[in-house]
Amino acid sequence: MISGLTTDRRQMTKATAIAAVAAMIGVMFAGSTLLTPLYIIYKQQFGFSDITLTLIYAAYVVGNAAALLIFGRASDQVGRRDTALAALGINMLGTLTFLLADGTAALYWGRTLTGFGIGIAAGTGTAWLAELVGSDDKARATAIATSTNFLGIALGSLLSGVLAQFAPWPLHLSFVVYALILLSIGALVRFAPETIARPAHSLRGISLRPRVGVPHSIRAQFVAPAVTGFGAMALVGFYAALAPSILAHELNYTSHALAGALVCELGLAVSITIVATQRLTSRVAMLWALVLMIPSVGMIVAAQLFASMAVTVLGTALCGVASGLGYRGSLQVINQIAPEARRAEVTSSYFVCAFSGNALPVIGVGVISAYGGMPLASMIFAAMIAVFSIVALIFGSKYSR
Repeated sequence: MISGLTTDRRQMTKATAIAAVAAMIGVMFAGSTLLTPLYIIYKQQFGFSDITLTLIYAAYVVGNAAALLIFGRASDQVGRRDTALAALGINMLGTLTFLLADGTAALYWGRTLTGFGIGIAAGTGTAWLAELVGSDDKARATAIATSTNFLGIALGSLLSGVLAQFAPWPLHLSFVVYALILLSIGALVRFAPETIARPAHSLRGISLRPRVGVPHSIRAQFVAPAVTGFGAMALVGFYAALAPSILAHELNYTSHALAGALVCELGLAVSITIVATQRLTSRVAMLWALVLMIPSVGMIVAAQLFASMAVTVLGTALCGVASGLGYRGSLQVINQIAPEARRAEVTSSYFVCAFSGNALPVIGVGVISAYGGMPLASMIFAAMIAVFSIVALIFGSKYSR
């Protein structure tokens, strides 16, 4: 009886710890879309252009990339718990920056800090989950990490949009609520078990040199997953940065709640797809994603040309499925083809491609829309994704085996 009770307690402790770390990942990523339904209000209040809007969005990616490339290995020495708490603290600083924002510069700083904190939390939380779940079920740990990532993206935009639409202080209340949630998650993480045997509790001696590179022997195999990651994150970035503007200017829907709900739909579709397609091999998932990206971006353009909310909803769901298959499949392909001794370099190179997809096309759309209108910008974006998908399909069919 005593032995059985002890085992049950250990299982409950492990389950609670997994839930706490998964919640931390989800809540951190919720901060990445908290601003999305508010962009229209900020544009009106601070008077910036669509180009500036996309640059503010891209500032998040700069912080995200810097964190993963420079501090991606910090938690291996400092410890998972202390690194996660530091990431939560950085995100809290970014949240307070938004809360007190009195101009465009504060939005840049807030987005950069948010991206930096999330970048640290993503690497730390993914490794922590793998260790808590156990080495025998790495696929489960990956599924938990990636699905909670996009679940947080979904709920962050929905929370912000609903509060902005139906509650007072639209530019402040969502950040107050989010700060309270961060404090609650921090309290949970503080008591989660450490999985690093002897954490150093200091960054002294840790190399801050980014490790990026792709061995010559796998460069042809690297093309398909890298382009797939670029495309998957480009679709997410398009919605997270531009969905409110498209709804307001092209479809004549000005509801902040609706803008948040649209991004929420995308995030939920990605999250559900990742969980529901675990039996698909990584290569099959990646190739299907590349196929689905082409009609996905076609529906984005059609929705604007015909001002159709129905097409918008269907296109968003298809984009979510394509992004979910693409992100999960391409990342697993990278893990399979990367040599053990250079896994960190190859993975970092993949994430550089994914981060570029999340930022660069969105900036391009912002610049083109300022001079030629959003429909033209969306058509060029769709053409780019279609061409990239076809190229990646050729390489993926030939090399990614």
